[in-house]
Amino acid sequence: MDAKAKGKVWDMYSDIPGGTPAYVYQFFINQCSGSYNSEGDCYNREHSFPKSWFNDQAPMYTDLFHIYPTDGWVNNKRENYPFSVTGSPTWTSTNGSKLGASSYSGYTGVVFEPVNGYKGDFARTYFYMAVRYYNEDAGWPGSDMVTGSQPKEWARRMLMEWHNSDPVSQKEINRNEAVYALQGNRNPFIDNPLYAEKIWGSQTGHENIRNISHRLIVYPNPAGREITVSTGDTGTGYGTITIYNITGTVINRSQFSGSSVTVSTDRYPEGLYIITVETGGRILKGRFVISRE
Repeated sequence: MDAKAKGKVWDMYSDIPGGTPAYVYQFFINQCSGSYNSEGDCYNREHSFPKSWFNDQAPMYTDLFHIYPTDGWVNNKRENYPFSVTGSPTWTSTNGSKLGASSYSGYTGVVFEPVNGYKGDFARTYFYMAVRYYNEDAGWPGSDMVTGSQPKEWARRMLMEWHNSDPVSQKEINRNEAVYALQGNRNPFIDNPLYAEKIWGSQTGHENIRNISHRLIVYPNPAGREITVSTGDTGTGYGTITIYNITGTVINRSQFSGSSVTVSTDRYPEGLYIITVETGGRILKGRFVISRE
């Protein structure tokens, strides 16, 4: 379930996506059995949604969807701090995970920031916790990040950004199937990433894209084979445009400059598309539909 090739532990607090981590663990052989003194000593079990936030209660305590194997020392550094981003880390792990004061709008306390390649994994973990334990979280102490099982407004915005910037990976798909075989339920945000947009998209605080030409594109109309997105910038803006299909897969990501950008949709199949534009420190969002006559 959390294994890499040759029985190695897939530790998101030490792994370097696309690179070579400073150390790797072998299941069982390198499991923590007592104290540890530094990073790379051993691995243990991390409740990524800290157990103190739900009073160590069942069934949350053993819910595999938020439990991951992680380096014991890094796990200890994370403690029960919220996830967020930090621009002034006081400690950094070998793979680039950080501990420090939050630099994300809405929260300034101490936080733990995982590497970019796994931020989406943790976002979808928190979305799962929010829906699985909705109305079952009475008495949970919560934290600065969540009220019961529900992310607070600042956290909800951030998790949506992480969810969109780090799409579902094959690792998550395989793990979802493995947990289903053991636990009998699934993480719906891995099966269909657009569920997050449907539930929390209107609450993220992002601006809507001011104008998307051809919100409904009807083929084979030749005029409907591209869309123009206006960012509303008065000067020359620079940014990134990303388009996701109904499964949450990124099908277009490109850089642009100017106050608008035109994207060809000539080869897109019919369906719903989510579009985000990052420019000028803002994240704009919108959607369009392609249908056939």
